Amino acid sequence: MTDFGLFLSGEELSPPEIVRYAQEAEMAGFDRVWVSDHYHPWQSSQGESPFVWAVLGAIASTTGLRMTTAVTCPTFRIHPAVLAQATATLTALAPGRFTFGVGSGEALNEHILGDAWPPVSVRLERLEEAIEVIRRLWTGETVTHQGRYFTVHNARIWSLPETPPPIFVSGFGEESIELAARVGDGWITVQPDADGLRHYRKSGGAGGTQAGVKICWAPTEKEAAETAYRLWGFEGVGGQAAQDLPMWHTFEALTEAGSPEKTAGAVACGPNARRAAESIQAYVEAGFDEVYISQMGPDQERGIRFLAEEVLPLLRAAGRQ
Repeated sequence: MTDFGLFLSGEELSPPEIVRYAQEAEMAGFDRVWVSDHYHPWQSSQGESPFVWAVLGAIASTTGLRMTTAVTCPTFRIHPAVLAQATATLTALAPGRFTFGVGSGEALNEHILGDAWPPVSVRLERLEEAIEVIRRLWTGETVTHQGRYFTVHNARIWSLPETPPPIFVSGFGEESIELAARVGDGWITVQPDADGLRHYRKSGGAGGTQAGVKICWAPTEKEAAETAYRLWGFEGVGGQAAQDLPMWHTFEALTEAGSPEKTAGAVACGPNARRAAESIQAYVEAGFDEVYISQMGPDQERGIRFLAEEVLPLLRAAGRQ
């Protein structure tokens, strides 16, 4: 049976808000959250982008929630040796409650140190080597690594959890799905991609699977559609463009090609619980183990209640049929 969690968007929410809504999600009955890991928001209307490791530490210490980064790029703006320490510390704070979601990154966040943005084949090679470095450091041994992309000299992590966290690899193309199957403990995506899930299993992936979906609750469909379009109207582009565009104002320009009406056609907007459940049910039917649901916009409290009290009961009833 599919488990449901809340997806907290670090691009929309301030650090205190993320922590507060994580706590409210737990009180509403959720037992797990996704938290995004960005340096920039996708566009300025979103307005936030905190350092995820500080936020996760606060969630770990004030809730019993399971947490996943959705997702961290461990290959450009933060060296994998530093992320090995960050994830070890977080897992020591929340034993058994953290999954390290990783991906090959987006130029939007990873260009900030002036590195060249390579093609996806190179980014995946970097990701595979970064995962190797991180896992070696999690053993507690003193690591020296001279690889193709990363160098580590006499590094050792002293504060270690009893069990390291699983690493779930994000991907939406065959190469990245095959990487997830080969070196990951699970696979992450944001589409109800049944074909991708089959490819993951066919490629030898035996781990868990997670997926994310957005809705927008508001008192009316019109209000919800306007909010979703204002904050996430660029999302229809997706794919390679989302990985390669370096600045938020470019995503803002892409929004101009859409409209609130088009957004409402693609996203469950408004107070109709059955429509929201149907959009989430597509992920259940695709076979995902965990589905994380994001409420677009500032009205997180009523969005969380809507999901917990109206939408999830419909999904659970469907699962019992």
